[in-house]
Amino acid sequence: MPRALLSVWDKAGIVPFARGLQELGWELYSSGGTLQALDEAGVTVHGVEDLGGFPALLGGRVKTLQVQIHAAILARPDRPEDMEDLRRVGAEPFGLVAVNLYPFYQRPGIETIDIGGVALLRAAAKNHEHVVVVSRPADYTGVLEGLRAGGLDLAERRRLALAAFRHTGTYDAAIAGWLAGGGPLADLEGEEPDWPAELPLGLVRALPLRYGENPHQRAALYRDALSGGPSLLEAKLLQGKALSYNNLMDADAAWDLAWRFVAPCAVAVKHGGPCGVALGKDAADAFARARAADPVSIFGGIVAWNRPLDATTVELLGDLFLEVLIAPEVTPEAASALRRKKNLRVLSCPAPDPGRPLDWRIRRVSGGALLQEEDRVPADPAKWEVATRRAPSARELEDLAFAWQVVRAVGSNAIVVARDGQTVGVGGGQPNRIDPARAALARAGEAARGAVLASDGFFPFPDVVQAAAEAGVVAVAQPGGALRDADSVAAADAAGMAMVLTGFRHFRH
Repeated sequence: MPRALLSVWDKAGIVPFARGLQELGWELYSSGGTLQALDEAGVTVHGVEDLGGFPALLGGRVKTLQVQIHAAILARPDRPEDMEDLRRVGAEPFGLVAVNLYPFYQRPGIETIDIGGVALLRAAAKNHEHVVVVSRPADYTGVLEGLRAGGLDLAERRRLALAAFRHTGTYDAAIAGWLAGGGPLADLEGEEPDWPAELPLGLVRALPLRYGENPHQRAALYRDALSGGPSLLEAKLLQGKALSYNNLMDADAAWDLAWRFVAPCAVAVKHGGPCGVALGKDAADAFARARAADPVSIFGGIVAWNRPLDATTVELLGDLFLEVLIAPEVTPEAASALRRKKNLRVLSCPAPDPGRPLDWRIRRVSGGALLQEEDRVPADPAKWEVATRRAPSARELEDLAFAWQVVRAVGSNAIVVARDGQTVGVGGGQPNRIDPARAALARAGEAARGAVLASDGFFPFPDVVQAAAEAGVVAVAQPGGALRDADSVAAADAAGMAMVLTGFRHFRH
């Protein structure tokens, strides 16, 4: 009679699965809560204590860590020496192991670190040629169908083994992240950490997507197994179609930028970069100004607010076609008014925690990955150096701080022209800096007169400052540090402009 070991945290589907095995003539063994659930359902099942004669020890820390159990899982029936070893310890082979682990990332702690379950899964997955390993309730039906049809072939056993190792790998990554203090860049002592020699990434599929950036690319959304607080993945889709890959990328960019400001703010994003950003008296005023910043590019874009979305703001949308709206809250009146735009996706998302641990960004490269801290250095005008004879006025300094926050969200070489808490021209993503500057200034037009300009990197030549001066820009913020900084400062002085050096850059490749 074939034997199966069932020990699961997630009890979904385990009773019908066990009954199906029993109908096929399997002898069942289990432990803890699984044993109780099967017994209460009337399924004939033996306790694992019957296998080795040892009761659960250390308050349940040791239940399945027994030589008889692991030998029975790892034994290869086609090897006489393995069978002889089993006879010596009084064990018989297992042909199926069904285990899933406690989702540590939902309630992390020392006592929720599963040891026995991980060992069972790894042993069964290693010996998958002889043992069927089931780590997901979603596989119960397929496994039963395969057994009823005469058994599972090697390809299916290998697929199940792969799923089991992924399950344990994600689990271990969540534990490692927790021990590190919330992420791979954290440190137990709170000091600047060394980069870890090994970096397990625990990603759990949250949402399959229709496709990626283009219809011929497959894609899915994954959740960090131990994410640090509210994020876009906690957003609720209140109406509209499912979010696409591009929707998610743009929504994340808009949401992140909107919450970098304390005052009411609206951010319009198109193809990964902001096309209109503005502060206002309230959500409606901020949106009206963000839309006016670039009324052409906002079409088909995504808009995020750092204030609740109300009916007054919705009325301002008019017939403008947008893909996604995202706000911390949508009032009932606004939700009612939005229902006439059936295809518009509307998200409510909790505000990010300002005290959250520093996030990190990962980007794949051929054969590996690049990892870096997130760019979260605040705009602090008090630490900026005035390089020109004229210092910026209070209003100019306020606009420079606003533009310096926005420029970090624009692809390098980034230029942002702003006035009165509103972007009037944005340029970036070019191999030189003068072309984005010309594009931003051209988009600003007459609005550039009296405006300020921020650059994500320094000026190797004075051409950007000269173009800005010709357009009527009155103040500039740039990192400084170029060999020819003096040329740019001289050009600013000649035009009566103010220039501040921030001391750090905001490249975004």
